[in-house]
Amino acid sequence: MKIGIDSISFDIPKIQLPIQDLAIARNIEPAKLEKGLGLVKMTFPDVHQDVITFAANALTKLIEQEDIEPSEIHRIYVGSESGIDASKPIGSYLIGMMDNYFGEGKFTHCDAVDFTFACIGGVDAFHNCLDFVRVNPTKKAIVICTDVAKYDLNSTGEYTQGAGAVALLISKNPRLMEIENNISVSTKGVFDFFKPHRTIKKESIGIHNNEEWQGVLESEIEIFKEQPVFDGQYSNECYIERTTDAYFQFKKLKQEEETLYQTWEAIIMHLPYSFQARRMFAEIYASDNPELAKNYQKDDEEYFSKLKALSKSEEYKFFVAEKFAPAERASSLIGNMYTASMFMGMLSTLCDFYENGKDLSGKVFGFMAYGSGAKSKVFEGKIVTGSEKIIAKQNLFKTLDACKHIDIDTYHQLHKKEINTSVISPKQEWVLDSIENEKENLIGARYYKWVE
Repeated sequence: MKIGIDSISFDIPKIQLPIQDLAIARNIEPAKLEKGLGLVKMTFPDVHQDVITFAANALTKLIEQEDIEPSEIHRIYVGSESGIDASKPIGSYLIGMMDNYFGEGKFTHCDAVDFTFACIGGVDAFHNCLDFVRVNPTKKAIVICTDVAKYDLNSTGEYTQGAGAVALLISKNPRLMEIENNISVSTKGVFDFFKPHRTIKKESIGIHNNEEWQGVLESEIEIFKEQPVFDGQYSNECYIERTTDAYFQFKKLKQEEETLYQTWEAIIMHLPYSFQARRMFAEIYASDNPELAKNYQKDDEEYFSKLKALSKSEEYKFFVAEKFAPAERASSLIGNMYTASMFMGMLSTLCDFYENGKDLSGKVFGFMAYGSGAKSKVFEGKIVTGSEKIIAKQNLFKTLDACKHIDIDTYHQLHKKEINTSVISPKQEWVLDSIENEKENLIGARYYKWVE
């Protein structure tokens, strides 16, 4: 029995900031971002959008696109590192919203939960649902990866921002991609990127009595920021270390003697920026190639300079164009989607190949997921014959072409949350309607509605 991805859908912001405009505003040479990192445009949430609306839009689209009966869906599992509540999961919001849209009680018996492990949380939810369907082949599950990658203004991560969601329908006898039940994992506890709870003295912000802050008794107020604490260079090192270890562990599991990556039609990796995978993969490329490995030894003092030269070689550039470029195409126009990044890379690859008339039947994709903190997973997926019928429904690149450009001033206002009116009026989508700030026992409750 085959288990895997039966269908897919997505949702992204409808507004983009050209990276060139951001580069000029930050006194950065545009070519450094465009040619060096592969960044062209950056999506950013509008006033009415957040991780809940992106997830709900992708979910609603998937259910209607495939005409799924709610009773067929037994799990809605969410991967995200952008949860807006430390207790109430995104999945809980989605169940309520789907009941409002499709009919009260339609999703009452559907399980829902969130998975958090930085950018790999969506893959964790994905593997959990694959196992569920293997044990319960008559049932279906939906995995949603949804995030907003937001960084401080003028930080080194600012130009990699992005947002959106990808939804995956998991079932037996899938029409899009079969996933082999063979997964390698490499985990290590590190602080390369994280979003801690932080504290601030009440006196430092002018609070001198508890009534001014909802009865908080502590001398410090705990706050949470969407923007992470991170070390870009160290995170890259962790990325390479974990993915390399997971890759060779997967090779052992497969009992593969030849170069494993050459058996993959495309390589799908987490893309915090478009060119991340091609820049990180050179070490694996050299190590798993018998002809190259003998010349690339880590104890060689010239090891890193050799790797750099290899990454600029015509041979490696051809490899990148063949294996990585199709996934980079969407990433360069969206930005970092955290948990959704890798699955958007998969969708981008499928749509790129479909657009170019490439027959993918029976072809194998290699997946190398990464999440800071840190963990990597490696697994494979085989494209199902007839999958083009699913891919044809996506219109990914047409959707990206239709996005509206915003100027740098509008971007700054959105980032600082200084405007209350949407840049683009919402239409046929879920929106954040309001946040409760008066009823004491509902302070902070978020209310959503569907706009026709």
